[in-house]
Amino acid sequence: MLNFFRHQSNSFKNDLLSGITVALALVPEAIAFAFVAGVSPLIGLYSAFFIGLITAVVGGRPGMISGATGAMAVVVVALVHENGVEYLFPAVILCGLLQVAVGIGRLGKLIRMVPHSVMLGFVNGLAIVIGMAQLGSFKTLSDSGNLVYLTGTPLVIMLVMVVLTMAIIYLLPKLTTAVPASLAAILTVTFLSVAVNQSMSTSSGQNMLATVGDMLKTNTQAAIIQERREDVASYHGTAQGQLDTNAYAHVDSLTLVSAKAAPIGEAMQSGVDRLTPPAAARPDGALPEVETGISGGLPVPFFMGEYDLAPLNFETLKIIFPYAIVLCGVGLIESLMTLTLIDEITETRGQGNRECIGQGVANLVCGFFGGMGGCAMIGQSLINVNSGGRGRLSGITAAVCLLAFVLFFARWIEQIPMAALVGVMFMVVIGTFEWASLKMFRRMPRSDMFVMVLVAGYTVIMHDLASAVIIGVIVSALVFAWQHATHIAADEKFNEFGSKIYQLHGPLFFASVSSFKDMFNVAEDPEDVVIDFYYTRVYDQSAIEAINTVSEKYLAAGKRLHLTHLSEECRKLLDKAGDLVEINVSEDPHYHIATDRLG
Repeated sequence: MLNFFRHQSNSFKNDLLSGITVALALVPEAIAFAFVAGVSPLIGLYSAFFIGLITAVVGGRPGMISGATGAMAVVVVALVHENGVEYLFPAVILCGLLQVAVGIGRLGKLIRMVPHSVMLGFVNGLAIVIGMAQLGSFKTLSDSGNLVYLTGTPLVIMLVMVVLTMAIIYLLPKLTTAVPASLAAILTVTFLSVAVNQSMSTSSGQNMLATVGDMLKTNTQAAIIQERREDVASYHGTAQGQLDTNAYAHVDSLTLVSAKAAPIGEAMQSGVDRLTPPAAARPDGALPEVETGISGGLPVPFFMGEYDLAPLNFETLKIIFPYAIVLCGVGLIESLMTLTLIDEITETRGQGNRECIGQGVANLVCGFFGGMGGCAMIGQSLINVNSGGRGRLSGITAAVCLLAFVLFFARWIEQIPMAALVGVMFMVVIGTFEWASLKMFRRMPRSDMFVMVLVAGYTVIMHDLASAVIIGVIVSALVFAWQHATHIAADEKFNEFGSKIYQLHGPLFFASVSSFKDMFNVAEDPEDVVIDFYYTRVYDQSAIEAINTVSEKYLAAGKRLHLTHLSEECRKLLDKAGDLVEINVSEDPHYHIATDRLG
């Protein structure tokens, strides 16, 4: 990576200021992911608070930031759409319990199985995904209700502010490191944005430079318009793709519920903003007026709020269990990959199993308080590291500030320009991408290059980091097995007693058993044969069965076979060989498995 994530010593001031910076960047992320999941923006903000706070306190990676993420949102959107938001909360609670079980079972150590080529593909694909995600901030809602890219003066001003943000982040550390460059950039561009928006405005009265509040309003309007189009299509039996772009204008005038009070996606279940057959058309085609904001009160348990309680029975469990399993896997894979990345950047080591438990406890509490769940946030974690955050205080500060924004400072936070946050994320993209991997293409083995490109490409196309990692690990394992399938050989020699000795070399496992069986000439071998495993290792049950098969062939031919230098585990499994196994305790090697203390 570039020297973007400079080494900085851990300090109270760095953690505090870095936490504030991360909190500012968390607001639009949490809101955006809430829209993806089809729930209220406040649910996303509360989720980011609980996940961020608890993992910072009890997780296994100080300095790593967790919150509501897109990876989790895309999983729960189907659950919310098909069954209602009341089924989301028990699914998140069950996900938390499963993650705690994984941590207690010390399965976090499995992250060691991820090859470096997969890691390269992961970070490169992630950088591209983060960069592409920022393009949405360059869109606005047209008069026809469609999201379109900015043009003209608004686009020029947006680009200038983004470049200014990036310049401050790059140049300020050359002058001073007293204040995190990202925080200084956000504050500077925010003040300029307020001045620009006060002196200039669009023809419709909107801000020339979009702010967090504008983003929330635009997303809310876009979601309402989309739901209206879907309902109109459903009512008229018309395919959604054949609807006129102004279809939303030909429905009843609605009393819209504030985005603070009810999820936009809840219209599909609870009747909020639900359409009735068209009666009084709106010929003016004006965009729907909505009351939006991130202001709210303290979170309360979901069963004490405005949401219905899902039935506590086996049918509910059948509905939520598949989603909980997927949430558990996606959350842990993304969190452990982020942990590995932060370990590499900071040259320290986190605790994978403890992080699993921390994520589980956080999701359990988050679901109890009506949250959408979450996991580690790679972009925000990199912002934190770049800003000097190294300890748990940075994550705690970010979570507490996020709640304070909701309770007390929503009005001011909504004035932060999206250009400043886009600029910060673009710098994260530059620092995340492994530029050295572009120079390594001709030097890397073709198989590793293929895996890296596969993981990066799948991440970019599918936006599914967890699946990309799993696919990369599987392909790497298959490549490894294929390459080592023919790496087994045997030196043949005779001892002073006339016994033939096969001295094996190379691994014996499922892919190499065919080559192993072909090595022996049972019919022509002498009466006494020795297979020496001193320079090889028996790895799996396929190898054991292959040894049994060879042993039985020699036994059927009336010849005696000696198996020497087998590991203790292998000898115990050779039940069919019986007394054909000759044990040499003084020379047999002893193999040990890595202890769980590394987890």
